[in-house]
Amino acid sequence: MRVLIAEDHERLARAVASGLRRYGMVVDVALDGDDALGRLFANRYDVVVLDRDLPGTHGDEICRSLAAERCESRMLMLTAAGSVRDRVQGLGLGADDYLPKPFDFAELLARIRALGRRPGAPKPERLGYRDLTVDTETRVATRAGRGLALSPKEFAVLECLLVAEGKPVSAEELLERVWDETTDRFTTTVKATVNRLRAKLGEPPLIETVRERGYRIGSG
Repeated sequence: MRVLIAEDHERLARAVASGLRRYGMVVDVALDGDDALGRLFANRYDVVVLDRDLPGTHGDEICRSLAAERCESRMLMLTAAGSVRDRVQGLGLGADDYLPKPFDFAELLARIRALGRRPGAPKPERLGYRDLTVDTETRVATRAGRGLALSPKEFAVLECLLVAEGKPVSAEELLERVWDETTDRFTTTVKATVNRLRAKLGEPPLIETVRERGYRIGSG
């Protein structure tokens, strides 16, 4: 899951981003509304955690704009104003959920995960192919009943390939979905990660390289 944190309190934004990354999420951070809009234009996010009182372009305007454009990203609005009226107003702007500050990280994590499971979200709770099973909630992968010790990036690549249901996924798309925007676009990290994943999945091989199109699991 790729998440954008749009929050002008840098210490809070970095702390939340660090916490979400520990749960295997790909997280970008924007510290003002203009930066957030630029990132939303350039990247595809599953969930946007949006501070309402952003400098630059206000959070309300960002929310209203994304809703008008029928953006597929789910929006979780944050604000220090936590009255019922504020929550109703935020949801009326097009937000999918609303969380007042201060908040507990465990609740924020649960809400982000819930938004990621809503209709139109990229993946179900369980994925699989042949004797391979992946639980996206517990982040446990098994093959023929054997647990697989996957790194967060390996697990995320495996998710992407299974969600594609046999269609090739390009290295560029894997970079977008699994690594954040600071990653060098010319890096060989995707190839190296896929090779490690192949080795851990064992025999017979499940990941196929499709010439000039990327990688896939299944026949398409």
